[in-house]
Amino acid sequence: MQMQIFFPILILINVVDSHVLCLFPGLYGNEGLLPARWQLRYSGKPLGEQLLSSPTLLWLGPRLGLDTHTAMELLCLVGAALSLAATLVEALRDSVVFFCLWALYLSMYKVGQVFLYFQWDNLLLETGFLCILVAPLTLIRGSRGVREHDRVTFWLIRWLLFRLMFASGVVKLTSRCPTWWGLTALTYHYETQCIPTPLAWFAHQFPVWWQKLSVMGTYIIEIAVPLLFFSPLRRLRLGSFYLQVLLQVLIILTGNYNFFNLLTLTLCLSLLDDQHVHSKLWSWLCYLVELAVWALMIFGTIVLFDLQLDPKKNAISSRTAFTYHQFNQFLKTVTIPCIWIGVLSLTWEIVTSMFRFACVSGFLRRFCGTVQWTLFAAATAAMFTVSLVPFTYIEFDSHGRLWPGVRRAYEVTDRFQLVNSYGLFRRMTGVGGRPEVVIEGSNDGVSWTEIEFMYKPGNLSAPPPLVTPHQPRLDWQMWFAALGTHTQAPWFTSLIYRLLQGKRDVIELIQTDVSQYPFHQQPPAFLRAHRYRYWFTEPKADGSRWWRRVYDEEFYPTVHLGNAFLENMLNQYGLKDKSPVRRMSNTTVAQAVRWVRSQVRGVPAPTLIWTLIACSTIICLLQGLQNRSRHKTVSSQSDHVPDGASDLCGKSDEQQATGSTASARRCPAFRLSLCTSRICCGEDGR
Repeated sequence: MQMQIFFPILILINVVDSHVLCLFPGLYGNEGLLPARWQLRYSGKPLGEQLLSSPTLLWLGPRLGLDTHTAMELLCLVGAALSLAATLVEALRDSVVFFCLWALYLSMYKVGQVFLYFQWDNLLLETGFLCILVAPLTLIRGSRGVREHDRVTFWLIRWLLFRLMFASGVVKLTSRCPTWWGLTALTYHYETQCIPTPLAWFAHQFPVWWQKLSVMGTYIIEIAVPLLFFSPLRRLRLGSFYLQVLLQVLIILTGNYNFFNLLTLTLCLSLLDDQHVHSKLWSWLCYLVELAVWALMIFGTIVLFDLQLDPKKNAISSRTAFTYHQFNQFLKTVTIPCIWIGVLSLTWEIVTSMFRFACVSGFLRRFCGTVQWTLFAAATAAMFTVSLVPFTYIEFDSHGRLWPGVRRAYEVTDRFQLVNSYGLFRRMTGVGGRPEVVIEGSNDGVSWTEIEFMYKPGNLSAPPPLVTPHQPRLDWQMWFAALGTHTQAPWFTSLIYRLLQGKRDVIELIQTDVSQYPFHQQPPAFLRAHRYRYWFTEPKADGSRWWRRVYDEEFYPTVHLGNAFLENMLNQYGLKDKSPVRRMSNTTVAQAVRWVRSQVRGVPAPTLIWTLIACSTIICLLQGLQNRSRHKTVSSQSDHVPDGASDLCGKSDEQQATGSTASARRCPAFRLSLCTSRICCGEDGR
């Protein structure tokens, strides 16, 4: 049941991430901000050496008669088409398909530069690679039956979820950010995050004591609750599942974090089991243990954050009741035990799957199953071992205690992004107001017009947008650029240069509808950029405005084409292409890619993505209804079988089932597997 739900959702996320296709010309085209062809240096080396040095399929472009620009668009199209097909056709939800999707996205990641170097891109790559191990190999073997080693490989998904959530909670405290330690981070977060939603304005208005409680709840969900992911008591795992879902849904409602939260929710499915819906048997002993665990967690929360009810203010006061040194000691204490918990949990899955293989009838099937179990168990153990290197980044001493061979193995596989380190919202930015860069253009150098982006804050009266699961990557990088100087974001100089040139592909990154761009008829003669400080308006303020702002400082000086400062910056960062103009590919494939590009040009990326999602959902629902009606037809036909035939068939089936069950029950491994499954699933054995 987990995998039946898991694969379609994950494949749909790959469809969602095809939004790179919409952004590609402006970001990576020959006249984009950071042309992808600059990342590939064709030195005449053999193809194998090129793939090892930089594993990307774009090396095959010249062999297909395609330039880098067209080859990257082709990879985007193939990935989107393949993931969409796998979403609709169950037979394509295969490890071979997942390998292709992983290789395609890795190929784009390797040349994506700063616009693709986000933690969720790493998470998508790592999850995609794990799906190669988890997914069935149906295209070759033609069978979709449950394999005995499935739970072993599927365990890696749960381990990845643990690393993601635990590290995200830990780094908030190890960063020594005063807002996280003072429990005031969320009083700034909603208005200072990259692209807030309209609900973020309302969440920002909550009282401070509520925001502190929310930070405290975040710590519990991200640090304490992940330890329950490996609990042998299923209700504790289910409780941790619902708490993780609660956190992710709240983030989705208040912030536009593209596909990241959807992907995290997908990983949370690894905490469920097939009996979550059907099992209604309660084990009272397990029930009491679970209550004790939750009670202990609540008591620890009250003590660690000094929760007190203030009846005079009608509020709940809270503060961090432990020091950085104490938390660091806690990390030193729990990091290695967390690894051993993972070892024990993985060993449990491996051993129980081995006993399941022992109950398989037939020597040949048992032998083939044992070979599969050995290979997949070894691959799972290897992935777990290598993942310990980025996991222990959260604590220096634990990282130093790792076996050197593990670190060497990680260094070898690092180029393929198989395992990664995580830690979101390490420090809270914008404490003194949200920094925002505003670009202004002019034709005479006297009157200036602000260039408004589609998604990031600019116009004080424009409400925050809803763009999930799309990620406007230029708007995101504008947010990061505002946190420093323009010299820390070399691509910003390229943006200014392309806007002065009037490049349409870059303009469409700012406004998909080019007519909304203030200089769509003629490029501006001058450009400059200023930094402002933005805040959400107060509830009693003018209802027509969502933001208020004050001027901060100059971010980029006034420049024009041929300006000495601009030319110096372009040469310093190597952003001015001095290579000869490349001829456009005219192969059939290149023409087909350009035709597809012309069809989607001008369509907003969120519209395109939600159209794909809606069509996929409708088709899947129709397929489900068709299968359901087919099952009803078969059931009605079986009800009209003659009595004699029914008795005969029933007797034969009963005898066969009785014989096979008796044979299985005589197997000691079956008994052990049955007992362990009852313990894990919370059954009382009735």
